[in-house]
Amino acid sequence: MMVNSLDNSKKILYIMYMRGGRLHFIVILALIAVVSCGSGPKNGAKQDAAAKNAAAQPEEIFDPTRVTRAQYDSTKEDVQHFIEQLNETIRKKDYNGWKKALSPEYLAGISSSENLMLMSEQPAMKTRKIILKSAEDYFTYVVVPSRTNSRVDDIEFINRDRVKAFTVSTNKDGEELKLRLYDLEKINNSWKIIN
Repeated sequence: MMVNSLDNSKKILYIMYMRGGRLHFIVILALIAVVSCGSGPKNGAKQDAAAKNAAAQPEEIFDPTRVTRAQYDSTKEDVQHFIEQLNETIRKKDYNGWKKALSPEYLAGISSSENLMLMSEQPAMKTRKIILKSAEDYFTYVVVPSRTNSRVDDIEFINRDRVKAFTVSTNKDGEELKLRLYDLEKINNSWKIIN
């Protein structure tokens, strides 16, 4: 229907233009331009709007208190297995294997000159006169001496794919100490250290 009216409008405009009514021609052309512009967004714009609406919808809220015992046990077992493999990688001093266990963001943080300088200022490094210059130095002088026998006794859910892993020990006063080992996130179905 709109196409037929546009065709008729073009014919009328042509006739008016040919008769010398240029002012009328410009006014009518402007009206046709306004009318012929669709009132709704184009298909691509509709897709953009749909994507914005989907992004604007709140994601599912995760409540750690609603984790089932089976979920907890299964995730803890997965995390323990990951840490056991990581311990073996560290014991072998396999820098590249260790790197694969890190998220890219965490590796970038470790590798930053600010972090390396800060870690080099720690008493354990200063007394041994070690200056860290790379992530590999960090691995060799910080990770290997301290993380070869890590043990996961407990986990705490942050969200469905993110947990904190803890070692639980008892001090000489008999108090239980919960020490955080790693913050882990499941990325592409594999656990990665994120902090």
